[in-house]
Amino acid sequence: MTAEIRIDHELGPEPIHRNWDNSRAPLLTVDTGETVRFNTYGVGDGWLTPDSKADALIGRTFMGHPLTGPVAMRGARAGDTLQIDVLDITTVPWGYTYFNVGRGLLGDEFDAPHLKAWDLSDGHLAWFGKGIAVPIEPFLGVMGLAPAEAGEHSTMPPRRMGGNMDIKQLTAGSTLWLPIEVDGARFSTGDGHAAQGDGEVCVTAIECGLTSTLRFTLRSDLHLESPELRTDGPLIPITNSAGWHATTGVESDLMAATKAAIRRMIAFLGREFGLSRGDAYILCSVAVDLKISEVVDAPNWIVSAFLPLSIFRS
Repeated sequence: MTAEIRIDHELGPEPIHRNWDNSRAPLLTVDTGETVRFNTYGVGDGWLTPDSKADALIGRTFMGHPLTGPVAMRGARAGDTLQIDVLDITTVPWGYTYFNVGRGLLGDEFDAPHLKAWDLSDGHLAWFGKGIAVPIEPFLGVMGLAPAEAGEHSTMPPRRMGGNMDIKQLTAGSTLWLPIEVDGARFSTGDGHAAQGDGEVCVTAIECGLTSTLRFTLRSDLHLESPELRTDGPLIPITNSAGWHATTGVESDLMAATKAAIRRMIAFLGREFGLSRGDAYILCSVAVDLKISEVVDAPNWIVSAFLPLSIFRS
């Protein structure tokens, strides 16, 4: 029987903020060892509904991830480390994946936006259609601390203090360590995902609201240069229950090789399963894992795109 998780504090989803700024006042100050239950938005934060169509994306610009926080850690000093234990994560009943023209790894190769809504009410599987079901393995795409540099900073790029890392292995049971750049640490989070492939190639995963419980521990004994994390078990145990199909990109540039691998996976999904290019691109973003297979035999490198065959259920 799973022990009940103690909840010391609760926040969110409102108020939100959409940038990193070390002058932003904390909503809450916690002591080491305390827990916070966060109610957070997905990247759409209300402007998409289960009935939305792709034309809702036309003219839409990214304003920054809707983040809940900041939470200050009492006694934290620049140079310390904040340890975040992910105790529990649950999704809202629905989510969405989308891309707009010009966004994502291959966004310039599409002439129209694409949007897919997902039913997450099962709690275990997100059904894509055509007998394809992606396991629900929720995680927070953004977990980060305030940067040392003054002013407002975009939430889009990952940083040494964390932020938009989109590391799908940060599911319940995992631990994340973030280097603290400002006194108090000032942690914020959001950008909930129900599932994602390593790479998130179309620029969104299965985006959704989440309720997550995190425990914060101040580590004044630990000094890091960038985030580190630990899982509580084997990687991707749910999808690693059958074979895999991989396509490759062989190029003299890692980004070119990455694009080539995904193009070939899109072609494979169309050839073998009858998916449109838009649907295949979305499925790559939520289920395909990119791997750097080799970087030592110049002048060419190999990037592989691995598709779990366990998601095909009929």
